[in-house]
Amino acid sequence: MRELEVKTLSDMSIKIGLEVHCQLTKLKSKLFCPCSSDYRDKEPNTNICPICMGLPGTLPTLNKEALFYALKVCLALNSEPNKRILFFRKNYYYPDLPKNFQITQYDRGGGVPFSSGGVLKLSSGKEIRIRRMNLEEDPAKIFYEGSITSSRYSLIDYNRAGIALLEIVTEPDMSNPKEAREFLERLKGLLEHLEVSEPDLEGAMRCDANISLMDGTRVEIKNISSFKEVEKALNFEIARQKALISKGIKVKRETRHWDEARRITVSLREKEEEEDYRYFPEPDLVPIAINEEMVKQIILTLPELPEKREKRYVKELGLSETLAKVIAYDRDLMKLFEDSLKYCNLPKKIGSWIVNDILAYLNRKNLTLKDLNLDANKLAKLAEYSEEYKVSDKKLKELLNELISGKKNFLEVLKTLKKEELVQKDEVLRIVDSVIKSNSKALEDYRKNKKVLDYFMGKVMEISKGKIDAKEVRNLLKEKIEEIIK
Repeated sequence: MRELEVKTLSDMSIKIGLEVHCQLTKLKSKLFCPCSSDYRDKEPNTNICPICMGLPGTLPTLNKEALFYALKVCLALNSEPNKRILFFRKNYYYPDLPKNFQITQYDRGGGVPFSSGGVLKLSSGKEIRIRRMNLEEDPAKIFYEGSITSSRYSLIDYNRAGIALLEIVTEPDMSNPKEAREFLERLKGLLEHLEVSEPDLEGAMRCDANISLMDGTRVEIKNISSFKEVEKALNFEIARQKALISKGIKVKRETRHWDEARRITVSLREKEEEEDYRYFPEPDLVPIAINEEMVKQIILTLPELPEKREKRYVKELGLSETLAKVIAYDRDLMKLFEDSLKYCNLPKKIGSWIVNDILAYLNRKNLTLKDLNLDANKLAKLAEYSEEYKVSDKKLKELLNELISGKKNFLEVLKTLKKEELVQKDEVLRIVDSVIKSNSKALEDYRKNKKVLDYFMGKVMEISKGKIDAKEVRNLLKEKIEEIIK
């Protein structure tokens, strides 16, 4: 009986849904007032005005550009925008909400005020459905002394209050934490390509995760700081809920906080129901009509989206699916890749360097591409130079890593290559032809024993002093010899 119980627990169906809040950081002002959207690194409570602080007699005015940005994301996700956009007040009392309500979108009839439907594909081909998208204002930011559960006090900075947010809510289609993390990474890449947000900025892309096991009670996890932490928080919550179920304890419907320091989730409160927020229409904002002409204009502004770009890289440039997926969804990597191709037509080599060397280095050092001083033109020249001269893969990897890490600049790398006295392509062909012609007996022996190829290899490497790529030489020798003995 115990064995059966363990098996049941290990085979539990897991359902994960995400609520992602993306700041539209490319806007110049907040969602309903003229305050600057560039609130970071400002003195606390200085980037505010009577409107975003909700003082009596003030009236909100919708930032029209925010509406267009939201439409871009909506159409890129194949979501269906509603023809009539309404704003509502979501009422709740919390220190980060200066007006004691948040202007957001809600439809009491069960529909979605801004858009509904849509999908985002994972690398496996699995489609994660979008339930709804809402345009709303960001609350203020609360600072705690250490952990939220142990802090003796909290401080509030209202500079963020009123920043334009796009809330994207998924269906519970993810079945493990890795899929949740990949969804967030792909959504981040899409937002960067659309140029509506800079997700790498602090707090620009935040996520709450909902998880249930065996179609049981849904638990929400809040205050997760990064994609990596989302995966860790979900892994912990799966283990916690499994342990409860195995003991016959019912999982409570609640909101939990991810304590990053202790690597655990802790209970915050029982989960609110929608009626707890007492939604009612925002009386100071009129409904907005979304017509077909507006949608057509937005479609014309959409760039090549990552999914389409990925297919083009494979079909037209010959990249492997693995390389194409990584580059197409990362805007900075994509830009470096495409800028490099303007100077040289070596997509496979450049793509391999970007993913296997440059990205690997960034991950090891916990850096971003912006932290490196990499020039697309110089990267392309290095690729061309390595093609012109038969540089060994090992040596080339060393030089590339020195260039990436900043140990050597571009001129120093070229100088190192010159000192190596590398053998040019024409010279390689000459040596190979000479070795074959001067070893006719070995050529006859090769007909009987293919291992004689190693003899030819040794001769070529001896003449070139080992300064050519052995793999390239072997392929060239085999091709030439096979052609002769036909």
